[in-house]
Amino acid sequence: MAGLRKGHCYTGIQRAYTRKSKFKSKSYVKAIPFSKIVRFDMGDINKKFTHKVSLVSLQDIQIRDNSIESCRQLVNRNLIELLGNDFYFQIRIYPHHVLRENKMITGAGADRMQTGMQLAFGRPVGIAARMNEGKEIFTVKTNQDGIEKAKEALKKATPRLPGKYGISVKRLN
Repeated sequence: MAGLRKGHCYTGIQRAYTRKSKFKSKSYVKAIPFSKIVRFDMGDINKKFTHKVSLVSLQDIQIRDNSIESCRQLVNRNLIELLGNDFYFQIRIYPHHVLRENKMITGAGADRMQTGMQLAFGRPVGIAARMNEGKEIFTVKTNQDGIEKAKEALKKATPRLPGKYGISVKRLN
């Protein structure tokens, strides 16, 4: 069986297509795949920190859940190595958008195994989070001495994400 398509196949934001049918049961997506993101809050949740370092999207884009989980593991591992347990790391987005694919079969005998574009609504293959420009994806709360280490950990996540990103630092009250 074929694996996942490449990430760039799903990065563009398009309006979610809603199927309209005479039959109510065919007018909506029945099964939604589970999110691959395991945790949204990591580190010391109850401690008060002085600064907030965030990874910010510089363009409108769509990010799949497996990409977000991959970055979460990388950033969390780096923060534990660099800061110990003196941080609070949070994922600020949630994948809601269902990605569908009308799989087409090729080869001998394929014309008898599929319907072509006749019933082309597609089956759910994954989920993605939609990002607008300026939206925070990951946030690390830390003290003054951990700002550069948090920036370093967040920069390592950008090659695993589609699109362009920047890092912002804010002082908390």
